Amino acid sequence: MPDFDHGAPGARGPVPYDVPEVSPARPEPIRVLVVDDHALFRRGLEIVLAQEEDIQVIGEAGDGAEAVEKAADLLPDIVLMDVRMPRRGGIEACTSIKEVAPSAKIIMLTISDEEADLYEAIKAGATGYLLKEISTDEVATAIRAVADGQSQISPSMASKLLTEFKSMIQRTDERRLLPAPKLTDRELEVLKLVATGLNNRDIAKQLFISENTVKNHVRNILEKLQLHSRMEAVVYAMREKILEIR
Repeated sequence: MPDFDHGAPGARGPVPYDVPEVSPARPEPIRVLVVDDHALFRRGLEIVLAQEEDIQVIGEAGDGAEAVEKAADLLPDIVLMDVRMPRRGGIEACTSIKEVAPSAKIIMLTISDEEADLYEAIKAGATGYLLKEISTDEVATAIRAVADGQSQISPSMASKLLTEFKSMIQRTDERRLLPAPKLTDRELEVLKLVATGLNNRDIAKQLFISENTVKNHVRNILEKLQLHSRMEAVVYAMREKILEIR
């Protein structure tokens, strides 16, 4: 059974990003799909959540590809999913899960504290991002909060998110007086596909070019725009009306 209780003493629980609402007693339990490539961890989560009367684990999956299949079949309320898994990762699976089970809300439960994973998960449709250091009680609390329409992010990740947004705003202010750099037609094509959430491999297939060429285009785009991440590039391009996403 996994040990969620090894976080720092006195650490605060996940940060809610919406005003909590008082919900009436649920007529039926929250139906949860557990997705993690470690069978022992999945089993531990099931044991922990089985103690909660208002939460029911209805299935499990060992990777993102299986998660999409199970989500389509079971239509869970909540998908509790790891970020990095074989065959297909959790972030890549997010978009597909939202397509086959639109009402499902996705919580990433991971050891990854990388800002890039957090940004990509949110962009892909995740409603929560929790680190595995949280306590067992906090897992159940987060599931209830997300089921009630809130967003949950672990405190350390929320801090990184706010810091990055402040940095983005500052960099934007510093560039306001500069003319927008000119991107080539191909770079604009790549940027538009990045904005839809496609990874380099899928972009390469769509444009009939190599994945290495896509990487070079993305690197050139970031250098021209003086940005540090794909997410910043999309935000910048939309704000400067370089491209419009409908």
